[in-house]
Amino acid sequence: MLVHQSKENVMKVIIDRFDGEYAVVEIEIGKCVNLPKVLLPNANEGDVIKIEIDKNETKNRKEHIQNLVDNVFED
Repeated sequence: MLVHQSKENVMKVIIDRFDGEYAVVEIEIGKCVNLPKVLLPNANEGDVIKIEIDKNETKNRKEHIQNLVDNVFED
């Protein structure tokens, strides 16, 4: 079953600058926060990054883990 991805599951951030091992990004409410550069390969200052909560993948992973647990504890 597909779960609809709404706008509330996606945040856009803008890379303001790089500072050491961090990218300083401006979030939608105007506040700046640090993200590890390793999460942003090939990104540059000024790039817009989308951060998305993938409800479908989360659901699939939970089901997979539950199936593994169920198989371990079968009689």
